[in-house]
Amino acid sequence: MSDRGMLAVVSGFSGAGKGTLMKRLLEKYDCYALSVSATTRAPRDGEEHGREYFFHTKEEFEELILQDALIEYAKYVDNYYGTPKSYVEKQLEAGKDVILEIEIQGALKVKEKLPDTLLLFVTPPSAEELKRRLEGRGTETPEVIASRLRRASEEAKAMPLYDYILVNDDLETCVDQMHEIIQSQHNTVANNTSFIEKITDEVSVFAKGE
Repeated sequence: MSDRGMLAVVSGFSGAGKGTLMKRLLEKYDCYALSVSATTRAPRDGEEHGREYFFHTKEEFEELILQDALIEYAKYVDNYYGTPKSYVEKQLEAGKDVILEIEIQGALKVKEKLPDTLLLFVTPPSAEELKRRLEGRGTETPEVIASRLRRASEEAKAMPLYDYILVNDDLETCVDQMHEIIQSQHNTVANNTSFIEKITDEVSVFAKGE
């Protein structure tokens, strides 16, 4: 079977609990690596280069774009964010399943470049619950919450473009579902062409009556 890791991209509404989900998945199962994004924004207190982000200057980042060293990138409010190709490739080669948590546009760009990518969309069980979670954080103003909810109505339109929808109602259940979905991809026909060729070749001797 294929020893190479799978690349899974996770997107979802703000307030769907993606961060908590990723953290728990990595705690519970040791076959995953979380992709680290590159950015031009300044490090916040306690953040380290290569852990939370790869921090770059604007010039360095634009050089990465020119070298086609990023799987995808985007610019938000004067700062660049992107996914370094070499880091992801290294983890996949080592047999790790790489999880990439990015927004929808980025996710679709990754799928375009790497068609084997698995796209997962995380959502709460209802719009009411989404609103409750955003308000429950107590960190955002009513204006910010309203704008995130407006954005959710736009983001929902992209859900049919994803491979799987994960309803994050109970955290542990959702983590296990995510793990099962990603692991099952290792057994798809598309990911096992060399194994199929090998066993087809091996069983062909039976046809010769040997």
